[in-house]
Amino acid sequence: MWKEFKEFINKGNVMDLAVGVIIGGAFGKIVASLVDNIISPILGLLLGGVQLDKALPITLKAAEMAADGSVATPALVIMLGAFIQSIIDFLVIAFVIFLVVKGLNKMKKQEEAAPAAPPAPSASETLLTEIRDLLKK
Repeated sequence: MWKEFKEFINKGNVMDLAVGVIIGGAFGKIVASLVDNIISPILGLLLGGVQLDKALPITLKAAEMAADGSVATPALVIMLGAFIQSIIDFLVIAFVIFLVVKGLNKMKKQEEAAPAAPPAPSASETLLTEIRDLLKK
């Protein structure tokens, strides 16, 4: 069983998957930073200075205060803006991944499209070709 497991781990597909997951995690952080630090502020500016993740709260139940002024029960709030922000994050990440996959597919097609040069004729074929050409003359 250990031998089979070792063979399974050493297969190229498993290693490629492991590398892909690690790079994907790092890539996700880059795209999340792009959305949080660049796209969201620009979108907020276009919407009149609104931060989407804090916008559009819907309070279902107000917070209950204790006698000493502390919060006894926190408010129940639906954060609609945070949900919209998550949708925007997903769309940006999906679009970036689409562009990466499209670029990789284009590179693969270019590699496949380049036909291999035909092999050079052997010495005997070259000699036979010369004899044929001489006989034609």
